[in-house]
Amino acid sequence: MCFVSEANVMTQERQTHYRACHLCEAICGVVIETEGSEVLSIKGDPDDPLSRGHICPKAVALQDIHSDPDRLRKPVKRVRSTDGGYEHVPIDWDEALDLAAQGLVKTIKSHGVDAVGIYMGNPTVHNYGMMTHQSALFKHIRTRNRFSATSVDQLPHHIISLWLFGHKLLFPIPDIDRTDYFLMIGANPVASNGSIWTVPDVRKRIKSLTERGGKLVVIDPRRTETAELATEHHAARPGTDAALLLAMLNVLFRDDLVCAGHLTDFLDGINEVEKVVMPFTPAWAASHTGMTEEVITQLAHEFANADKAICYGRMGVSTQRFGTLCQWAIQMINILTGNLDREGGSLFTLPAVDQVLGTSPGGFGRHSSRVRQLPEFDRELPVACLTEEITTPGDGKIRALFTGAGNPVLSTPAGDVLDRALEDLEFMVSLDPWINETTRHADVILPPTSPLEHDHYDLAFHVNAMRNTARYSEAVFEKPEGALHDWEIFQSLGDRVAEALNLEGRKAVPPHVIIDYGLKAGPYGDNSEHKLSIEALKARPSGVDLGPLKPQLPERLKTPGQRINLMPSALLEDFNRLEQQLGEASEGYRLIGRRHVRDCNSWMHNFTRLVKGPQRCTLQVSPDDARREGWLTGTQVSVASEAGQIVVELEITDTMMPGVVSLPHGYGHGRQGTVSGVANAHAGVSCNTITESTYIDELTGNAALNGVGVSIASL
Repeated sequence: MCFVSEANVMTQERQTHYRACHLCEAICGVVIETEGSEVLSIKGDPDDPLSRGHICPKAVALQDIHSDPDRLRKPVKRVRSTDGGYEHVPIDWDEALDLAAQGLVKTIKSHGVDAVGIYMGNPTVHNYGMMTHQSALFKHIRTRNRFSATSVDQLPHHIISLWLFGHKLLFPIPDIDRTDYFLMIGANPVASNGSIWTVPDVRKRIKSLTERGGKLVVIDPRRTETAELATEHHAARPGTDAALLLAMLNVLFRDDLVCAGHLTDFLDGINEVEKVVMPFTPAWAASHTGMTEEVITQLAHEFANADKAICYGRMGVSTQRFGTLCQWAIQMINILTGNLDREGGSLFTLPAVDQVLGTSPGGFGRHSSRVRQLPEFDRELPVACLTEEITTPGDGKIRALFTGAGNPVLSTPAGDVLDRALEDLEFMVSLDPWINETTRHADVILPPTSPLEHDHYDLAFHVNAMRNTARYSEAVFEKPEGALHDWEIFQSLGDRVAEALNLEGRKAVPPHVIIDYGLKAGPYGDNSEHKLSIEALKARPSGVDLGPLKPQLPERLKTPGQRINLMPSALLEDFNRLEQQLGEASEGYRLIGRRHVRDCNSWMHNFTRLVKGPQRCTLQVSPDDARREGWLTGTQVSVASEAGQIVVELEITDTMMPGVVSLPHGYGHGRQGTVSGVANAHAGVSCNTITESTYIDELTGNAALNGVGVSIASL
């Protein structure tokens, strides 16, 4: 086993490399063997202190991303083809960067900075150069029209962390390895490897929990892969989770089960919480959720009486009309039972590069969208309003769009409408390695190096990790001649825009230098026994174990006076809205999403090893519904909502709650102009064709992708 420098990695000698897989939030350690430019094997790293040798099928696909013939190696520009359509042709970097800068600057000079829109996709946080250097460009484009995948994913988490704990990144993390009772709502970590919860090898951790006498209770309208491992599974109707959670809070107060323990001295608003949850009884919740009053009461009692307990909810509760209310109620359950900031409960991380100290805490509602007046969060608008900001005339209309590592045509509400709206733009530039359903509209595409051609430090997911660790990954292969890393693209494009606008550019500092500073200044840096730095992590390529999560409150709080205000005033209107909207009669079926362990949004479908096997883009329905409707597995059905209509193959499964149907996220490939051979051959349909951009969490503007009402008809 030998460790090699970047300079000799391209020799024909067999080399061994240590790296973190960046393809999902689990950041599993991998050992990669290469010979010359070929990857020989990718295996789990048993010495990684977080993943302990575990990997999922996505890790092996690192080599597929690197070698994908459809991945762009050079910039391309969009030109008219001989058939009257469009095609993308290769150009050199200087021409590409000049064209991109000219298009952006022309828009700014003619219409102002708000005429430029920015959308950053989910993979942004999986590539640290995208995080450290986007400001090299965006500091010159201080547009109000910024969007990201945050508002189709995790915005409620950020908002509640900001309101309760004082910082958008202070997420309470489930301490699964030391808990006795785990209540999991609308989450499926066996498929996702955790979400806002970095938890590799979660299957083994769940098994350990139950083997030591602990209990996992899963609430989900589908019997998910995680629910299959649970002690109990209860199905609740989509979009009613807030009713369940508020009823549990009601029981805690009603039955004198509130005991905040060590948190009591810095809590404000307990009486206000009691007052607002009193109307939401278990009987009321049972009438909406489909769960019984007895089960709801039992869950509250079991949680309160457990020695150490966790309440955690993810996509199923976040991406619905009451996602923010759900996340607030989850934290109230943890806090009012004394299970926040407690071993075996939920705790805050203390990462080696501490973004809680190094970034803005965030803000909310400081400006609003032009058309629908939706509020900003952290200077971003909800992506549900992106299309209307492109198509609606007037000052501030988006005329030029920059996208980075994103595919909003497939991943945001009413994607087909956005697809058409992108043709209304005067200019579009994308930083992306593929010509996908969104970037096919771009006038210029700027492709970065492959993941194996650049180094990496995980800035984002150490913040979410169930254990404090640190790991720096050196590049496996040299950067090809003439290629640019993502941070270099941002730097070069930013320099050109700054020069054209007579602004001061940003000094070029590589990401690893920034991380080195963050490590040395962090809690395990120069002033600690660990003395962490980039060089120290290079000497330990499998990573450094910094220990389990520990209680840190109230010192870790970033709120005024380091106190937790339990009842944010902005939430109050949501309680009346919940009563009103849950009382509305609903007809038809309710649509939910689902995740597969070999999927990650839309960008994992162009690799054969990840899409092989049975068709995964099916509409799952319950046997009861199938018998009543006369459906058979394999039947083609039309699924329609107020937003649109799709045709999809039916799959009957007893994992589904009656009245609920499930369609996976990220499909809908095969559109003209895309260059994704494998994905197009497994095109599927986009669930976002039938999600509506006006169906949102009204408090925050976060997209409501779960609980969408649909009708289904056989063809």
